[in-house]
Amino acid sequence: MDDNKSWVQIKVKCDAKDIDTVSSVMGMVDNGLMIEDYSDVDLVLDGVYGDLIDESILNADRNAAAVSVFISEMKSPAESELYIKNRLEQLGVKFEIVHEGIREEDWADSWKQYYKPIKTGDRLVIVPVWEWEDYTPEEGEVIVLMDPGMAFGTGTHETTRLCAGFVEKYTTEYKAEKGTCTVLDVGCGSGILAIAASKVGADSCFACDIDPVAVRVAVENTELNETPNVKCAVSDLLRQVEKVDGGYNVVVANIVADIIIRLAPDVGAYLAEDGVFIVSGIIEERANEVTDALTANGYRVVDDRRENGWYAAAVKRA
Repeated sequence: MDDNKSWVQIKVKCDAKDIDTVSSVMGMVDNGLMIEDYSDVDLVLDGVYGDLIDESILNADRNAAAVSVFISEMKSPAESELYIKNRLEQLGVKFEIVHEGIREEDWADSWKQYYKPIKTGDRLVIVPVWEWEDYTPEEGEVIVLMDPGMAFGTGTHETTRLCAGFVEKYTTEYKAEKGTCTVLDVGCGSGILAIAASKVGADSCFACDIDPVAVRVAVENTELNETPNVKCAVSDLLRQVEKVDGGYNVVVANIVADIIIRLAPDVGAYLAEDGVFIVSGIIEERANEVTDALTANGYRVVDDRRENGWYAAAVKRA
């Protein structure tokens, strides 16, 4: 690591049986993981003299484990933590998150100095609310003001940028071709994608998240952007989602590979016959696994993009 940067350690404590799942989720934030797993220490140390082994290892709880990732303050460790938290909750993993390297009172705001306006598509620009007074939009730009608070989704993460580009493209296309467009955002976080869809022409958007805090932040961001056609609600994936006549033209899920695979058999009940299902939050190594699951459920990839080891795709019915 670069000693000239400030780094924050995000540690997730979990049951040893969940170590692979936790590692997979945290690997989506950064590939440099530190794993503490003592479940097989007795087997590994069999035949080794006890006085040669650190006592802390000998006394370690064999049923507990931990995974750590180190994030530069320039890359928003608070957002990385929320990404991890939301994904593990969706996967039903029992965990505890702790962080080191920054004072608690500075945790949520430490990255704001590095969060600047970000262009995510042809017209969309994500502007942090604290930068708005100093920002001069260029002609044709569509501005989404964002105060992510304690919810994932600032536009800085590759998965959000990839999704936002697709949302702009397909919302604009459906609006132009049909004169109307409805959007469903599953796992909405800060509401950034649904708000972006509204800004580029969607008539109505339904944004949902399993985390009530995320939904509260999303509601605040809809008010900030004056997009009353974005409805936000708590929902465990699709369970509490409102259906619309004819289905949603655009459904977006910026989550994780396992959840997208789980959604694949059910999302069709919410998707318009000629609608597009946008998926992201997928580490590139698992892209084929996700597309295979979608293909098995009657979808075909019509567009896909990659950025820094992340994969996003737009699929339609085959």
